[in-house]
Amino acid sequence: MNGLVSEEKAATAKPLKLGFLGVGWIGRHRMKAILDSGLAEAVAIADPSADMAREALALAPDARIVADLEGLFDQELDGIVIATPSATHAEQSIRSLGAGLAVFCQKPLGRTASEVRAVVDASRAADRLLGVDLSYRHTRGMQQIRQLVRSNALGKIFAADLTFHNAYGPDKPWFYDKNQSGGGCVIDLGVHLVDLALWCLDFPSVTNVTSALRAGGKRLENNDRVEDFAAATLTLAGGEIIRLTCSWRLHAGCDAEIGADFFGTEGGASFRNVDGSFYDFAAVRMSGTSSETLALPPDDWGGRAAVDWARKLARGEHYDSACENFIAVAEAIDGIYGAGG
Repeated sequence: MNGLVSEEKAATAKPLKLGFLGVGWIGRHRMKAILDSGLAEAVAIADPSADMAREALALAPDARIVADLEGLFDQELDGIVIATPSATHAEQSIRSLGAGLAVFCQKPLGRTASEVRAVVDASRAADRLLGVDLSYRHTRGMQQIRQLVRSNALGKIFAADLTFHNAYGPDKPWFYDKNQSGGGCVIDLGVHLVDLALWCLDFPSVTNVTSALRAGGKRLENNDRVEDFAAATLTLAGGEIIRLTCSWRLHAGCDAEIGADFFGTEGGASFRNVDGSFYDFAAVRMSGTSSETLALPPDDWGGRAAVDWARKLARGEHYDSACENFIAVAEAIDGIYGAGG
């Protein structure tokens, strides 16, 4: 414990100076988590909405409101937190890294694997830390399940089923414009499922992808439309079968249905939302007909990915080759869209 305390004291002796680009609900939530950690101060805020900027200013009264990303570059910053529409993520991340700043970006990092690869290349070239808000990795339940999987406590994992059904669709028009969003529920929700599966299994290669994409219950044939339902199967290099389903506006009888089940030769593990909640999760370990609880609510996980990035940055970390795994996730998403029918 003393080591952890001393690390935090060292990290907070000189708080990071951060800029925040995009401060809608999720941008402000991540901003609050970072500020509450004591690791950083908000030097400047940029958002096209004056109302959103004012709300963010309530969290950081001493921050400066600037017009745009260029205005953030004019400040003395250590890093930038990006929470803008998906179409801008890659370009804004690349420009920020090129300006010598660390970046924490909302998912998806890019609309395609090509865009994601370009951001990772920029992080490597600039030797700056890059983080993406793949927040479900930081739930207590998934942390426990990954530890079981990686320690072979469940034997060889041969299959996994992952689900994210949202009873609602996004409330912003750009989500439904493929050029701006990169796709529908797969890139919005399915990206978390692909990431959790590959992250738990230490990112084995994906050797085959099949998928079915639907919009309004019908096969997606118009390339300009985005899908509101998708089912996909990924076959991995070790023979593992990963099955994914995700949707917007599904008649699921609750707000959301979110889950990740991993099946091994010696046991299984399950991560599930509780009572349709977007925020409360339970995890169990299974053996035959018995189960053991691994994690229960409450668990304040939403801002942990952002705080983890800030903590690494405060320790002086630079380019991290683990960010190359973002490319693997994006390639799998490209595969789902390419195989869709």
